[in-house]
Amino acid sequence: MPLFRVQKSKKQSVVTVRTAPRSRQRAIVSFKGITLQAAIGRSGTSAFKREGDGATPVAAMKLISGFTRGERIRLPQTPLSMRRISGDMLWCDEPKHAAYNRLVSQRVGAPFKPSHEEMKRGDGLYDVCLVMDWNITSRKRYGGSAIFFHLIKPGYQMTAGCVAVSLCDMKRLLPHLRKGTLVKVLG
Repeated sequence: MPLFRVQKSKKQSVVTVRTAPRSRQRAIVSFKGITLQAAIGRSGTSAFKREGDGATPVAAMKLISGFTRGERIRLPQTPLSMRRISGDMLWCDEPKHAAYNRLVSQRVGAPFKPSHEEMKRGDGLYDVCLVMDWNITSRKRYGGSAIFFHLIKPGYQMTAGCVAVSLCDMKRLLPHLRKGTLVKVLG
């Protein structure tokens, strides 16, 4: 009988995001042999992310969970916890507020006044929206908020700091993504 147990190591899945060669607002996403085009922040990438700078943080961020507009699209099965977006869901991006970089609710008769993003967007960008652990587990004021992995604007237009791919490509990735999958953005 052995005196110690050998633990089998689970190799952590990593989604790698590299800046594209000819445009700092475009990226190449690689995951388990799949290579995809993506858009990133209007300011490219930054190792010193700040609220409102338009940069995608250079970091290894774990996927936490996701949101979807179930009435608009049908997604493949995924091990990642997905929550259906309702009309009252907002994401607080006001650095001075206690709910900074958190999901909040717009209550009837008591609107949420601090700066925020609506999760139920008309443009479809958050029809699939994956939350990455950027400035969430240990928050820092003005450290950047709402850094998501979401759907792309037509023509792969730049984001405000997120990583964005097409719906077709997101559907290819989702069956392989789970809580803890790393999204590693390289400068």
